[in-house]
Amino acid sequence: MIAYLKGKSLQINEKSLILEVNNVGYLVRATAEVTSNLMVGKETELFIHTHVREDEITFYGFVDQESLVLFQQLTSVSGVGPKTALDILENPINLIKNAILSEDEAIISQFPRIGKKTAQRLIIDLKNKITPPQSSSRTHPGKIDTDAVEALENLGYDRSIIIKCLSSLPKETKKTEEIIKYFLKNA
Repeated sequence: MIAYLKGKSLQINEKSLILEVNNVGYLVRATAEVTSNLMVGKETELFIHTHVREDEITFYGFVDQESLVLFQQLTSVSGVGPKTALDILENPINLIKNAILSEDEAIISQFPRIGKKTAQRLIIDLKNKITPPQSSSRTHPGKIDTDAVEALENLGYDRSIIIKCLSSLPKETKKTEEIIKYFLKNA
């Protein structure tokens, strides 16, 4: 199993990159946040999760161990495959962990491809396995107003962008109208 790769980025796409290590190019899937911080021709270090299926071997890359471990925990839950786990990791890690630890189904079911049953399964399976976030400064553990999220989706905004922006919502912002105004100013 490959657990770590260090090499030069040859090509970078929105959710994947080709990493050259000793004249071999590895296709590595990653979040858009990871790929947006990379530059073609620069040295890149990634922790790797190797996913093996009967017809394919896929590498998933992460910039830190915390992201890798959370990815592996997410994929251990029935109904959550590597693509879904990678989509979930487009959100801030602290938001994901706080939502699971506080058993907040509303936030979890807002993640891409996650319905109510899978949200419940994530909570049940991972509540006792997830370590508390390393830094709580990026997100607050409170619940995000689902009415505000739905209203913003109806305005045409992408759910993952809404959740990312609202994860840094000040604790004193509680009314739906205030939440929507905050999003529109900060998105």
